[in-house]
Amino acid sequence: MISPEKQKVLDLFAEGRRLYRQKKFAEACNAFKRALAIDGEDGPSQVYVGRCQDLIAEPPSENWDGVYTVKHKDE
Repeated sequence: MISPEKQKVLDLFAEGRRLYRQKKFAEACNAFKRALAIDGEDGPSQVYVGRCQDLIAEPPSENWDGVYTVKHKDE
């Protein structure tokens, strides 16, 4: 059984992914950050916050297919 907190994290992550696919990166980032406010160790939400921030800074092309391409490697 999933705890109510974990279910809320999953719901927020799903909301963030939906917004991400719609190219609503600022709104998606907020959903992922709300998930992290509940569970700061949620790895998928951490990853997507970074991706959203990158895509806000450098928006994808009009025909973007949702694939995220890493442009740099953190050391």
